[in-house]
Amino acid sequence: MIRTTLRQLRAEALRLMLSSLAIVLGVAFIAGTLIFVDGMRTGAYERAGAFDRHTDLAVHSTTDDPLPAALVEKVRSLDGVAAAEGELLGSGGIVGADGRPVLGYAVLAAIPVDEALRSYDVVAGRLPDRPGEVVLDAATADEEGFALGAPVRVGGGGGAARPYTLVGTVDVAGTARDVGGPFIGLVGADALAVTGQRGYDRIMVAARPGTTDGALAGRAAEAVGAGATVKTRQRILDDAVTDAVRDLQQFNMALLTFAGVAVVVAGFVIANTFAIVLAQRTRRTALLRLVGATRGQLFRAALLEAALVGLVASAAGVLIGVALAGGMNQVMARLDAPAPGGLTVTGSTVLVSLLLGTAITMGAALLPAWRGTRIAPVAALTDAAVQPARGAGRLRLTVGALVFAAGIAALVGAAYAVQVVLVAAGGVLAFFGIVLFGPVLVPALVRVLGWPARRLFGATAGLAVANAVRNPRRIAATATALVIGIGLVSAFVVGARSTKDGIERSVDAEIGVDWLVTGIGGNLPAPLVAELRARPELAVVHERRGAVAAGVQIQAAHPALVARTLTGVVAGDVDRLGPGWVLVHRELAEARGWTTGSTVTVRGRSLRVAAVVTADGPALAGSPVPDGHVIDVVDADFAALFPDERGFLAEIDPADGVSADRARAAVESVVARYPTANLMDQGAYKKMLTATVDMLLALVTALLGLAVVIALVGVANTLSLSVVERTRENAVLRAVGLTRGRMRAMLAVEAVLMALVGALLGVGLGTGVSAAAMALLARISGDFAVVLPVGQLGLILGVAVVAALVASVLPARRALSRPVVEALGDQ
Repeated sequence: MIRTTLRQLRAEALRLMLSSLAIVLGVAFIAGTLIFVDGMRTGAYERAGAFDRHTDLAVHSTTDDPLPAALVEKVRSLDGVAAAEGELLGSGGIVGADGRPVLGYAVLAAIPVDEALRSYDVVAGRLPDRPGEVVLDAATADEEGFALGAPVRVGGGGGAARPYTLVGTVDVAGTARDVGGPFIGLVGADALAVTGQRGYDRIMVAARPGTTDGALAGRAAEAVGAGATVKTRQRILDDAVTDAVRDLQQFNMALLTFAGVAVVVAGFVIANTFAIVLAQRTRRTALLRLVGATRGQLFRAALLEAALVGLVASAAGVLIGVALAGGMNQVMARLDAPAPGGLTVTGSTVLVSLLLGTAITMGAALLPAWRGTRIAPVAALTDAAVQPARGAGRLRLTVGALVFAAGIAALVGAAYAVQVVLVAAGGVLAFFGIVLFGPVLVPALVRVLGWPARRLFGATAGLAVANAVRNPRRIAATATALVIGIGLVSAFVVGARSTKDGIERSVDAEIGVDWLVTGIGGNLPAPLVAELRARPELAVVHERRGAVAAGVQIQAAHPALVARTLTGVVAGDVDRLGPGWVLVHRELAEARGWTTGSTVTVRGRSLRVAAVVTADGPALAGSPVPDGHVIDVVDADFAALFPDERGFLAEIDPADGVSADRARAAVESVVARYPTANLMDQGAYKKMLTATVDMLLALVTALLGLAVVIALVGVANTLSLSVVERTRENAVLRAVGLTRGRMRAMLAVEAVLMALVGALLGVGLGTGVSAAAMALLARISGDFAVVLPVGQLGLILGVAVVAALVASVLPARRALSRPVVEALGDQ
């Protein structure tokens, strides 16, 4: 049987090539992901501790409070300490040579001035030794044309940009401090001033020769007390590696999730392929049974064939995966993404990929192989038993209906139960319901969609519909493969559009000003809002700030803007909001017994209630206070209560009689001196908030696109094998007058119907999942509703149709390649 199986494989190598393409693509995705992430992991190990090459000890805060500068001097004075420096990592900004801020999130670091602790790779010049000096990453310095000795204006959360002398450039490419934007290095005092931070993130320590780490760590721990922890060099390196690997594992799991979808789709395609191929070998199988082969032998032979096909396809997938990983590295490099990896092909990656591809292929072939050996030998030699078209049994249909109903119930109930897991469970159950009910549902939809096709193309389309629904299980399996990929793509497309629409509605409802100033990578610089308020061209300058005190959310509010977020006034006069007067939300007023005129105390300051108001809406998920426990105070009172609290957004309106251009120029003249602030109108603000959604959607669509491609390969494969099965039938049609063009049209309509039904089911499933997710999101955090992006969904269906037309070309060529007389004699 082994020799027979090998000969059979050689004889049908071309037929199985297209079948194995699904496994090739699926394994390539898996292998490429593993190789790519392995390369990044190798680089992460190499980069771990890049800035601690000379650090023997480090002191870290155990609270959210930074380490004070005085503690650095205390650690420096310890016996056995050669050098001690404070280090912090924050954000900053650079004003470019053209007077505009340099784009990109900029990392600002305090660089040690003691040579014993310096671990930076200097490209040109030197590291800063004193206040007023700065180093930049070499790439930024080259792009901006900054020369050594030239002034570079640097600013951050601590204030406006001021000039620093560029004394050197460093190489931070591929390190944890390379996040795609500029790198700024200053001495400790300047770094504190620019960022506005009150202390350091950690204290770096270099030990004197002969001092043991354990002894020094003990003395340092005793000196710093309970508010800080001491790490030895080995622990510093271990923590750096752990952080890097943990981030990579999360990234790896995300990619492997998409790869898993592709592999599952490949499993559906390969299972359908083996079902067709083994059904077409019915006579051959029967003959082997007649000459003495047992069912067990034939079953094992079919699995051997699947194993060999899977192994060869997996090997090809690994090779393509190497190329795919290399392409991903090139894309990352072109996007200036941080920490690109090299190509690291490990034995475990190759072995896992080969075993997975082979196991998926064999697993997909199990049921077809078992069914293919059940035909009785004598009955199988008759023409009537070549390919019986069996429908689905009642048990399968009943279970399918119940599973589908359970999925719909889970999707509907997800919002009421506020459980994200119900959305995922509902989607999975609904999909399996479609799979089980597919042999009835898919042919029915094919007939419905075939009606207009018959009106347009007449008998040719009628033949295509009849051929498509001839074997319900086959067409259901082909369409189901498409449902997975297109369903997920549709879910993300609808979800992204709905999310963007919800964000935009929220901005329209809450933002009623002409311009907004936002912080880049953090809160607004401390003096910025005060300077804007001092400009006579501006009437409204409101910094959005909030803080929690005694279980109550205290919000800064502006009398001219506060009414936009309120839905009603229970008592009092909102117009009385001003210094010393507050607005209390209804839930808090009822809980505390406050009414109009009541005195409330916040952090020792007495304030009076101007009005009790409502701002109905869902409570934000994870809110630190109960729903409605909110007090609105004017900016001046908030600043007195929380002087160190900053906001990330300022709302601005011009003064009466001031033109928009003049007011904007006044804002720009202030913001230009703050490279970590950005001026935009409402449209630009909406784009900023939704840009991440667009980027995520593009990435997800690209990753799931492979699953859709594999499913469309399944359409082509099913059609090709069906053409082989219908060789004599097609020859008869040609003999009685069916032209070559009509034969091509018949197969094209059949392919389009299969793809279109799968695509429609996928769009419906994806839309349902997104609807449940939006309902849940509306309950959790805001006014979200389902918005159907008709154009994008139409594009998905259009791509499926075009791909199906392309998929029908080779089967049509094969159907027309043999002379009619020869095809009529085919057995």
